[in-house]
Amino acid sequence: MHQATTQLLQRYYDAFNAGDMDAFLSLLTDDVIHDINQGGRDIGKPAFAAFMQRMNRNYRETIVDLSITTNEKGDRAAVEFTVEGQYLATDDGLPEAHGQTYRLPAGAFFEIRDDQVARVTNYYNLEDWIAQVSA
Repeated sequence: MHQATTQLLQRYYDAFNAGDMDAFLSLLTDDVIHDINQGGRDIGKPAFAAFMQRMNRNYRETIVDLSITTNEKGDRAAVEFTVEGQYLATDDGLPEAHGQTYRLPAGAFFEIRDDQVARVTNYYNLEDWIAQVSA
């Protein structure tokens, strides 16, 4: 386990949970790659910031039960976690929002460069999320 990478990713999720987007975005490289679950690929901090702005408008989420695994070099990591959330506003192409809550297992893969997140690839089961908010 690589201590600096583990600490970086803990700060990443702590900033996310606190809703501190300045701190969150400061942990990313300027050319960060963001692979969106069952979606496209955004490149660059401005694109990631726009994505987070939409997410924060439509969802209130907290990441819990973190399990961080790194390679020996510290340039790659995998994180397993649970998303506890509330669906606040209807997102494009998804079911109508009316404050539904959800609990969703998820994971992310990271590439680390110069003590910052250079790539994050998120995965969760979209069908499970849809079933939860549609119930």
